[in-house]
Amino acid sequence: MSALRGLRVIELADEKIAFAGKLMGDMGADVILIEPEAGDPSRHYPPFLDNKSGENRSLHFWHYNTSKRGITLDLEAREGQTRFIQLIKGADILLESQPTQRLQQLGLDYETLAQLNPRLIHIAVTPYGRDNPKSDLPVTDLTLMAAGGPPWSCGYDDHDLPPVRGWGNQAFHTACHFAFMSALTALLFRNSSGKGQFIDVSMTAALNVTTESASYAWLVNGSTVLRQTGRHAATVPTGETQMQCADGRYVNTGVPPRFPAEFAKLLNWLRQLDLESALPEAVFLEMGAQWEGPFDLSLIGSDDTITAIFSAGREALKLIATSVDAQAFFIGCQDAGLAVGPINSPTEAFEDPHFKARGFHVQVPHEDSGRTYTYPGAPYQLPASPWRISRRAPKLGEHTQEVLAELS
Repeated sequence: MSALRGLRVIELADEKIAFAGKLMGDMGADVILIEPEAGDPSRHYPPFLDNKSGENRSLHFWHYNTSKRGITLDLEAREGQTRFIQLIKGADILLESQPTQRLQQLGLDYETLAQLNPRLIHIAVTPYGRDNPKSDLPVTDLTLMAAGGPPWSCGYDDHDLPPVRGWGNQAFHTACHFAFMSALTALLFRNSSGKGQFIDVSMTAALNVTTESASYAWLVNGSTVLRQTGRHAATVPTGETQMQCADGRYVNTGVPPRFPAEFAKLLNWLRQLDLESALPEAVFLEMGAQWEGPFDLSLIGSDDTITAIFSAGREALKLIATSVDAQAFFIGCQDAGLAVGPINSPTEAFEDPHFKARGFHVQVPHEDSGRTYTYPGAPYQLPASPWRISRRAPKLGEHTQEVLAELS
């Protein structure tokens, strides 16, 4: 049974929160997407089906609005407000990213709605929080990322180059994950207390807590992390880990072996490739394979033996990477139990056999056109709580009459 089956979510359409509604809908919640009569602007975002714009052809909208029912309401009109209140009375969650004062001005803010439905969980996602006037300034995914801090840690060893932003609506996604996790926590609290609550999600705050050590390093001792190619930013530069393979493609060589079995597999792989003689440090791999128990990584840099063994693992990975193609390196490290990753384009990642094997490709029927399309699947696998796309994204107002009929 889907984990959120039986829950009703009211989502006021906005691209900043669409992913949170999708996560809830794909986990079984009845998500009702409320759009203005003109429709949400994201219905016209590229890319488009067959690269042709037009009504119901936005692949962006399709992706972010699966498993939702769609209705239109004019919240500025009395009738629309009345319908909205009727929906709220039977809802579990309200998800919105409206300007900070809009719902209050309409008489539809949490204080009013909670009187009608004390069990309501109201989640407001804004750029800087509900009480911050900056939340009503225009924002984009790029400006939110910059304000939250992640780009400072992303980029290359060459600091003459500017920071690099993450693509793919990462600011919106991060905030939506926090909204989703907050909703689940609030549901657990409601199960024991019977009470709903208002949840204020700041997008920039959500982004800031994803900066790993960057924020903490600054807050604790005023130090600044340095951007590094293909590895974590750090206050002190670390050794390079990104290598170009024999086929010209790049890989991140990941974390070297840390357990005897991993050293043994790496040494065996080196021998299979007839590369042992090319690595003077191979003797330390043998020592690592015979080591009793895991390594105390805190001793790297102070214990000469542990430092040499750990470094040998890194050098072996670099040597192998330059000797084989990227896919062979990835598969070989998988066999050795080592976490590495080839640098793939989005298309290459989507077509990766590992993704296909875990069922990441999902076929979604569009009965309106008689066609079936391939969608990205679940971002996680929860065997006891099945995930599925229950329906395609709704056409504008497609379920208005259906939903309103349920209110009568």
